[in-house]
Amino acid sequence: MSTIIPSWPAVEPIRTVRLKLEPLRVDHADELAPALDDGRLHAFIGGRPASVDELRDRYARQVVGQSTDGTYGWFNWIVRLRETGTAVGTVQATLSKEHGLTTADIAWIVAVPYQGRGYAGEAAAAMTTWLQHNGADILVAHIDPDHGASIGVARHLGLRPSDIMVDGETRWTS
Repeated sequence: MSTIIPSWPAVEPIRTVRLKLEPLRVDHADELAPALDDGRLHAFIGGRPASVDELRDRYARQVVGQSTDGTYGWFNWIVRLRETGTAVGTVQATLSKEHGLTTADIAWIVAVPYQGRGYAGEAAAAMTTWLQHNGADILVAHIDPDHGASIGVARHLGLRPSDIMVDGETRWTS
């Protein structure tokens, strides 16, 4: 029995009223490392801020676009303000196919100085629209039950909480 490897679409730039979502490149680590170097960003996701070299290594793996066997597609964008070009965060999705359906496990992060302005919701909505136009059937996000801002973004996207907990996070689905 042979396995059919999915053919994932290429990540494309996305524009919103206030934002530009630019396909992630390794050199984005240089500007994102300082922007994301705030321990408060890890209060709900754990870990610590990554160094420039750690981000470069991570981005080098992500920009490949898929797992070695092709069963997972990786979609990553840097989020910029259209007016100034300033990098304010990232949005990402990991896609997989099972039983004929494509699931997009999505996430977003916005640098602390830019939080509370709706950028995460705007960027995540633009990304999910793009994902749905490119074959995503189901959207999933895993959110700490105490992270009110991310819960707000999930609701903005039309996701609903489930009874499923994964590593202490609630699974939200479309």
